[in-house]
Amino acid sequence: MEGRMRNNVKRIESWKDGENHLIFNMVPGSGPDYNSVVELSLGQALIAGGGFSSWTYRSGFDVSLPVYSPMAAQLDSQPIAAQDRPWVVVSSQINIHPEYTQELAHLAQEHSELLMLEACPNMQSSNYSMRCRGDEVYHYPQVLKRAKFCLVIRGARLGQPSLMDAMAAGCIPVMCADSLVMPFEDVIDWKRAAIFILEENLNSLMEVLSSVSDEHVTEMQVQGSWLYQSYFSSINAVTQTTLEILNDRVFAQRARTFEDWNLPPNPLAARSPLFLQLTAPRSQGFTAVILTYDRVESLFLLIQKLSKVPSLNKILIVWNNQRKSPPHSSMIPKIDKPLKIIKTTANKLSNRFYPYEEIETEAILTIDDDILMLTADELEFGYEVWREFPDRIVGFPSRTHVWDNVTMHWKYESEWTNQISMVLTGAAFHHKYWSYLYTTAMPGNIKEWVDQHMNCEDIAMNFLVANVTQKAPIKVTPRKKFKCPECTNTEMLSADLNHMMERSQCIDRFSAIYGYMPLQTVEFRADPVLYKDTFPEKLKRFNDIGSL
Repeated sequence: MEGRMRNNVKRIESWKDGENHLIFNMVPGSGPDYNSVVELSLGQALIAGGGFSSWTYRSGFDVSLPVYSPMAAQLDSQPIAAQDRPWVVVSSQINIHPEYTQELAHLAQEHSELLMLEACPNMQSSNYSMRCRGDEVYHYPQVLKRAKFCLVIRGARLGQPSLMDAMAAGCIPVMCADSLVMPFEDVIDWKRAAIFILEENLNSLMEVLSSVSDEHVTEMQVQGSWLYQSYFSSINAVTQTTLEILNDRVFAQRARTFEDWNLPPNPLAARSPLFLQLTAPRSQGFTAVILTYDRVESLFLLIQKLSKVPSLNKILIVWNNQRKSPPHSSMIPKIDKPLKIIKTTANKLSNRFYPYEEIETEAILTIDDDILMLTADELEFGYEVWREFPDRIVGFPSRTHVWDNVTMHWKYESEWTNQISMVLTGAAFHHKYWSYLYTTAMPGNIKEWVDQHMNCEDIAMNFLVANVTQKAPIKVTPRKKFKCPECTNTEMLSADLNHMMERSQCIDRFSAIYGYMPLQTVEFRADPVLYKDTFPEKLKRFNDIGSL
């Protein structure tokens, strides 16, 4: 066999001493030695093999595989809770070392919750589907579903197929093989799904298992089942995982993090922008969320303006007026992008940050219904900047906070200064993850206070993001004036002195709840590269950036 393989390898035209070749060795070794590596001169070829020893495994080069078990496929995926499993631990392997057999037999005499199984007498040696304890016969591997823990101990082979049988049964593996390299050890955190005991400490097996809490048992069962279904459930899954590991080694800048490999995805949770790639995908575009009450004419003008932004994916109108119905669909301007109206049950400013299921993009543009001065180029540029910084608030109206040494309080400052620490969400991009956090994890009673006082939801969002990221927001383009062109000063909230005083009180209140001042100040903004350069317009991507 080895001679044939050696000759076949030499016939491969691209072999070149094995460079850029991958050899799969799923069931390593044959009797009597059961060596865990292919006994051939493979040169620079990578080996993806089962049952690697720490003495033979080339870390960062080879890939450690599970020893394949055809019997694992016989088990259904129906989970059985730990409390419904009568045995604490089962030892089901046959032909293990006599010294270990003697130790386990001694433990089984002292602990009735340990089920020790051996090969059945008077049965064919090729019948692996039966195990016995005295005269009692158990079906294998189904018996594994009746125990919380399954012992996987060194046998003639270092790696054992019983590891995969245990994981398929939802049974927590208890590994007792000192030099074994666990499958896909480079990317999988096995301490989350298995218990490890040194071979010399096998006599302490029951003591170790009794110290594991019921909550931890449940967590490990869930983790182990997910790992099995994700990476080990078939030859195809094992092969695919091997290739993904090699792909991450080659393209390290795009590699998944250790947590990505080990955390089961939660389809109900928003993805944190803290773990995004450096640049968010352009293809999705953004969802514009317009909070409105009854300014219908202004709303319609805004819809028409937004429809001209190339990266717009959808418009979501949050109708905050419970006394009046939103305009009929026949009245709304016809645009070539999806548009939906959501009528809220209460007039709350926090409604603009609710993680509506209609929001399918990562980027959200929150915008007030009277922000009509922004051009399509400004909004498109703002989205492009957000793509570079998806963990930050990126937008247009900026503010700052200052400490007043006379009053010994924080002050909300709207005057034009060299610094900014907030970007108001009346016209700003943020990742939908922040909407999820705002709605479900806002510290203290900030969210309730905002809804009660109908003020400061934008300040609250800036506090939230700055507290998590320890980064400042990013202001884009030079525009500083955002007044409604059809409104008088007395109608504008920002012109109301009481309103400004209340916003200063918000900063004081929020910083007290957080226990410190999380807002970060910066002295820069983002403008297009060719902004104000005397280049022909056709050479500029963003021509209509607007004025102050």
